[in-house]
Amino acid sequence: MIIQLNTPLTHQSIQSLKAGDMVEITGSVYTARDAAHQKLTELILAGEKLPFDLRDQIIYYVGPCPAPEGRVIGSAGPTTSGRMDKYAPKLIEMGLTGMIGKGQRNAAVVDAMKKYGAVYFGAVGGAGALISKCVVSLELIAFSELGTEAVRKLSLVNFPAIVVIDQYGNNLYESGRKQYALEP
Repeated sequence: MIIQLNTPLTHQSIQSLKAGDMVEITGSVYTARDAAHQKLTELILAGEKLPFDLRDQIIYYVGPCPAPEGRVIGSAGPTTSGRMDKYAPKLIEMGLTGMIGKGQRNAAVVDAMKKYGAVYFGAVGGAGALISKCVVSLELIAFSELGTEAVRKLSLVNFPAIVVIDQYGNNLYESGRKQYALEP
């Protein structure tokens, strides 16, 4: 069964999500990679206003390719999430409730997710051209000097993802390995 999620991604809407759940996300999400995460964190630490409110939002770790003619966006596959791990706990503390990427997260990120209530979604790496078809609009929000790493607001319709780590710390990368491990 595929769970339909709409943004904003409230704490109430993530309570029932479990690692391994398949979801389709509809609504607004923000793009940010490591350079943008660094800038966001610097703004937070300086007590300055962020370019968007993190509360109940999803950040998609993506640096989209330029749009071909007739399309909103080019290929938009996930980037490796571990590059954001040193910044993610602070953003989660500030109210971020969802992240989309690929790959493992470190213990500090998982601890912040459990403490403040957030989930980590996995998107299929290598399927960027296909999943970009779920993006129906794009707006530049901040840090245009970062080029492809600038913060953008994407409007999504039925964006496919899987809950990799739920707000309780259950981790599909761990449980999946255990499920298929050979017994001695």
